[in-house]
Amino acid sequence: MTCAVRARGLTFGYAPGADVLAGLDLTVGHGERVAVLGPNGAGKTTLMLHLNGLLRGGGELEVAGLPVERDTLPALRARVGLVFQDPDDQLFMPTVAQDVAFGPANFGLRGQQLADRVERALATVSLTEHADRNPTHLSAGQRRRAALATVLACDPQILVLDEPSANLDPVARRELAETLSGLDATMLIVTHDLPYAAQLCDRAVVVDGGVVVADGVINEILADEALLAAHRLELPWGFTVRT
Repeated sequence: MTCAVRARGLTFGYAPGADVLAGLDLTVGHGERVAVLGPNGAGKTTLMLHLNGLLRGGGELEVAGLPVERDTLPALRARVGLVFQDPDDQLFMPTVAQDVAFGPANFGLRGQQLADRVERALATVSLTEHADRNPTHLSAGQRRRAALATVLACDPQILVLDEPSANLDPVARRELAETLSGLDATMLIVTHDLPYAAQLCDRAVVVDGGVVVADGVINEILADEALLAAHRLELPWGFTVRT
């Protein structure tokens, strides 16, 4: 049986002799929601960019049932959707609907099939009434959900989100969390927002120094003050974890 993600000995460096991933091992089962935690520079975003082949390093990596190799990249990118921290990295068309249509159109959808896919993605993120607006006229929370819609329109098996709650006000955070909670997909969430991770995920992995240093039930991870402190993670004041 294949896993959603299976990494063994994954290595990568942006410069010779400076590995950002240093033999990372990770297995994620189908349907899991996993928070990827760790300090700045730990390798979290680098790992994320490996999951649909934007970066490729050494070791073994299988994602969505496919080995990450040059020949598999088109099929892999149809199965794995990346949602970047900055929605402006994904929104560039004159209207929200055109942005949402861009991905599935590039994968070959046309006509009514494409229109239905766009309509469904916009409805999922509660942006149907904003389909014809310019993305620059949306609020930060709406832009974040529009960026998510561009990925959902491609019908991915795995969603990978980089800091989804960053720079959102409390209402926008809640609206996005409600949207994400209702999705039926394997999900990896790279975040420093520990309460948000606990709200959305049952499992957490802590990455530091390019390897996984802890892996377990998220509430147990977040209740381990010594572990968090050792890897420059900290819960906000007043937040308590139920174990």
